[in-house]
Amino acid sequence: MFDPVPERFRAALGRFATGVTIVTTRAADGAPVGLTVSSFNSVSLEPPLVLWSQDLRSRALPVFERASHYAIHVLSAEQQALAERFASRDVDRWAGVDWQPGLGGVPLLPGVAAVFECRSRSRYPEGDHVIWVGEVLRCAHDAAAAVLLYHGGRFHIHPTP
Repeated sequence: MFDPVPERFRAALGRFATGVTIVTTRAADGAPVGLTVSSFNSVSLEPPLVLWSQDLRSRALPVFERASHYAIHVLSAEQQALAERFASRDVDRWAGVDWQPGLGGVPLLPGVAAVFECRSRSRYPEGDHVIWVGEVLRCAHDAAAAVLLYHGGRFHIHPTP
C-alpha cells in the first residue's frame, strides 16, 4: 500500500542501496562545478546513455542547464570524505582537490572507480528534480576499486569481486 507521507517515502527509498557519484562540469567563467548525486543509472547501450537527477533547488542547476558536457564519477571506497564535501553547502568544494580537464574541459577526479564523460543530451523536469540524460562519449573504470555505496542514510563499502 502506498503511503504518500514524504518521510515514509524517503525512508522506503533508503532501503535501496545506490552507488555514490560526483557529477562535474565547468561554469561559463571556467570555474569547476560539482555535486554529489546518488540517482545515477544506465539508460541504453546503443547509443550509450546514462541518467542522473538534480534537485530543482540546487545552486548549480543554472550551470548544468548551460553546460554542453559533464562527467559522472562513480566513487571508490576511499572517497567518502569527497562525497560528503561535494554534498555540503557553503564550503569550497574544490579546495585542495586535484583534477584534470576532460572532454569539454570538465573536471575529471582521480582515484574513482569509474568515470563517464558525457555530452548533455536532454533534460526532463519532473516533480522537484530535473532528470538529465547524457550521451557517454568516453568512459573508464578501475576493476580493482572497491565502490562507495549509500544505504539507509549511511555510507558503506562494496568490496571488489
